Amino acid sequence: MPLDPAPTTPSASTTPSSAATPAPPSPASAPALPPSASAPASAPPVRFWPVEDLPALDPDPLLDELLREEPVARIRLPYGSGHAWLVTRYEDVRFVTSDPRFSREQVVGRDVTAMRPVPVASRTAGLQYIDPPRHTRLRRVVARAFTGRSMRRLRPIAERRAAELLDGMERAGAPADLMEHLHGPFPIALIRDLLGVDEKDWHRWAETGEALLSAGADSEERAREAARTTRARITELLRQRRTEPRDDLAGVLAQAAAAGETTDDEAVSLAIAVQVSGGHAVRNNSGSMMYALLTHPAQLDRLRREPELLPQAVEELFRYVPHRNGVGIPRIATEDVEVGGRLIRAGDVVYNAYLAANRDPEVFPDPDALDFDRQGAAHVAFGHGPHHCLAAVMARMEAEVMIGSVLARFPGIRLAVPPERVEFQRQGLIRGPRTLPVTW
Repeated sequence: MPLDPAPTTPSASTTPSSAATPAPPSPASAPALPPSASAPASAPPVRFWPVEDLPALDPDPLLDELLREEPVARIRLPYGSGHAWLVTRYEDVRFVTSDPRFSREQVVGRDVTAMRPVPVASRTAGLQYIDPPRHTRLRRVVARAFTGRSMRRLRPIAERRAAELLDGMERAGAPADLMEHLHGPFPIALIRDLLGVDEKDWHRWAETGEALLSAGADSEERAREAARTTRARITELLRQRRTEPRDDLAGVLAQAAAAGETTDDEAVSLAIAVQVSGGHAVRNNSGSMMYALLTHPAQLDRLRREPELLPQAVEELFRYVPHRNGVGIPRIATEDVEVGGRLIRAGDVVYNAYLAANRDPEVFPDPDALDFDRQGAAHVAFGHGPHHCLAAVMARMEAEVMIGSVLARFPGIRLAVPPERVEFQRQGLIRGPRTLPVTW
């Protein structure tokens, strides 16, 4: 059975806007509007969104409410100052993420309402906080490591890594923790192979990746120290590649910096972004995918019978699984733009809720169902527009390898505890199981 959203919303305080309702732009200067736009409405009250931990894979009830009743809302998050717009409908999310009038670069230097106390990566260099044409230039460099050809070369390595890890799990015997034996070490090993990190160092890299994505107030100093440590390690790795070139991502970035295609700071921040997203994020997301399968026995049985369905099933799992808590990186409106009937003024902060967009019933009928036969629109789990995740091709490959390897090796795999006893991450930006006890 699909996991149903909670029937109630979290408590949220509201404060009325103190600004007068802005007049719409004149027809001569009015920007092109998304297809769903109508006459601008007055600014809604500001909701405080605490983004509390949720059970297992339950959707956030506030996002469900806003998607139904207030698809372009104003929110305040636990850190930073001021408030922001939150966009939840699929078409509106795609509009904002692809329209150049919404800038990530202009977030730099601003104290905006946010999910965490410190940035994940340098706000002066990486792909996350820049706009085209600079973004296009840097993205082109990183893309050299994520081609279909490079993934075809990496896939046999990934399959061998998965087999070795599952060998160890089989030797340990049932019950076993799938996070410990597969979903934890596998993505870090693959990122290590892609980036060029020595195998003896991957445990230390995994620890700093988790600290970088901690969200609680008590984790602020831990996150700052992890950022410093990660930057120092990446800087040293790129320095080594200048004198010892290799065919890995560190080699690509070091060569690009030496050739003047990127600065040294840009190369370091690009490597940090790949390391964090490709390690910690994939660990949790792939663990959530397996938990979803283990709690949907009909779908799991079907994958056992029809292994050729795996790529399509993985796409649906990416849509279905709530990958993160809250929202990610905001954008700043560079001019007045109307979105979903709301007039967003130049300088306003805008967040996109990809999780809500992936559950938009106007686009995905019966959105809370895990349906491997789903057709139609593509999910936005990897974002949309210029900032669409470059590593999506690798994340898909990793998910297919992990799920396929587990089902082939352990066709009778099942949870070793009741679903409600599976422990999930707490106070993190990325959702996923801490442990996943299984037997076979």
